Amino acid sequence: MLGRLTQPPQTVFDPQVDGHRNHIRFRLQPEVAIALAARAKLSGEEMLGEDVELRVCRQPGEEMTPYERLLGDAADGDATLFAREDAVEAAWRIVEGVLDEPTEPLLYQKGSWGPAEAGLLADDIGGWHDPSAHEPV
Repeated sequence: MLGRLTQPPQTVFDPQVDGHRNHIRFRLQPEVAIALAARAKLSGEEMLGEDVELRVCRQPGEEMTPYERLLGDAADGDATLFAREDAVEAAWRIVEGVLDEPTEPLLYQKGSWGPAEAGLLADDIGGWHDPSAHEPV
């Protein structure tokens, strides 16, 4: 269900005060916060209001940095965020082939779809569509 904030049907508290409205505020920077504000009646017999705000914000000082969390997990024996040995070895088998036989980078014109040699990489599966080859002149 979608809600909508609307103007109240009448001014209840101190009508001489302008610009005070109920509101919901979402803030992303510099700190993450959500606030709900309203005019509430002051205690006593007179119909006087005050602005009150319920505010929730993230306290960045209480959070660990990702590296602190990782070190803490390692110290606690929690391997959830760590790769398994077989996965690391499989990744290195792929990377070592590239590192052992480095090739010079191919130069190509800035803003283009890359060097012509890039098309050879997909020849055995039918090639690839080069949009620049079909651009109108």
